Parts: sequence; C-alpha cells; structure tokens
Amino acid sequence: YLLNLVPLTMVILNIFFKIVGGSEVPSHSRPYKAYLSTMCGGALITPNWVLTAAHCNIKKNIEVTLGAHSLIEHESTKQIFQVRTVVVHPDFNSSTLLNDLMLLEVRRPADLNQYVNLLDLPNSGEDVRPGTKCTVAGWGKISFYGQTSDTLQEVRVTVIDRELCSNFKYYKGRITKNMLCAGDENGGKDSCRGDSGGPLICNNVYRGIVSFGYKCGLPKKPGVYTMLTTEYLEWIQSIISTA
Repeated sequence: YLLNLVPLTMVILNIFFKIVGGSEVPSHSRPYKAYLSTMCGGALITPNWVLTAAHCNIKKNIEVTLGAHSLIEHESTKQIFQVRTVVVHPDFNSSTLLNDLMLLEVRRPADLNQYVNLLDLPNSGEDVRPGTKCTVAGWGKISFYGQTSDTLQEVRVTVIDRELCSNFKYYKGRITKNMLCAGDENGGKDSCRGDSGGPLICNNVYRGIVSFGYKCGLPKKPGVYTMLTTEYLEWIQSIISTA
C-alpha cells in the first residue's frame, strides 16, 4: 500500500484501496474482475487488455489473475498472465492523481468463459448524476487498519455532487471534472487499500476506476474515482485498436 502526502492539500491519501461495509459476492459472478500482483484490481475490457489505475504501476513484471473468487484457494477457474505492455495515461500526475488510468496488455489472450469475461466500456462518457447508486468490488482491506479480504467483496455506494466533494470539508479543491466521488453520507461504505484500479459500475454501466481517498469509509471522505470521460474512452480505443 501507499500513503501519499499531497502538498497541495496536506492531506494523507490512501491510494491502495479495499471494500468497507460490503459483502461477499456469489462466486465468479463478476467474471471481468482482474487481480494485479501490485495489490490492485482491474477490469478485462478485451481478451488482451485490462484497464486499471495508473498509480498501480509500482513494479516491473506485474502479474494479472483472472477467474478468481478466492485469492488463497486453488481454483481451476483462474487464468494467470504476465504483462506484455504497460500503457500509462501520458498525462498521469502521481502527486495529484489526475488522469489516473492505465492499460495492461497480457502476453496471451484470455480464454473467455463463464468465469472470465469482458466488461464493456460505456458507449459515451456522460457524467454520472449525484444520487446515482453504484457498486464497486475488490479484494482490498475491509477497514483502514484491517486485513485484506481473501474473497471478492462488493459494496453499494452513492455518487456525491462534485462541487460538494471538492469543498473545504471534503477534498479541498482537488476534485476535477474527470473525477467522481462516491460513498455514503454517514461513512462506512467505501473502497479501501487493495481495491485501486477496480471498476465502478453504475446502472450496469462501467463509469469509473477506483483512484484514491482519505483512509476508508469516513464521513465527508468518500472514494474518488477516475471517470470514464469521452476523452479517456477515445484514448483507450486508440491504444487497444493499434496494438
């Protein structure tokens, strides 16, 4: 995990995330979910490409696991891949976490089946309205100081108004138009360390990527997500269509 001290706001940001306030999902019910050896998540968007967060690029030789429910148990459904190509968004800023997205090309195509399958990118990069209910899943921590989860967990979160999320009581001006905030008004429902890079699903549409937050599940400190804007979708297509 990383704790990043951001000079702009002087708040400690929890960058590697897990699910707080959620519950275990039925086994293999999220076949697009990827687990990265950098303690991150991701989503399989083509048989060869995984979409995740740029800040997960912290070591060479990232390994990608697909088809997992338990990280510890031996599961015949698992497919494990080495990464051929790492493509970090060219404008990623590791201090502010602007443009926090990255594509990983695996060395061989995934074998698609009921345990390993694709998550469709959205048809458009429209904004997500405040109050929208979304879900986020991962194997990360179930509390800020707790252990990571062995099995895939998921929590329901609510999108929070961007201006509110950027005000002094929340994230002090660091939330941009390319970010989404989602959590619970009273706290207790959030992504946490180990969930970074995983997909935010709103009304069955892939809308965001787990990026950062302050600790986990605190009131006025919701999870912050990279929103899949039109600009980002065009960048993704430009990479995966020319590889």
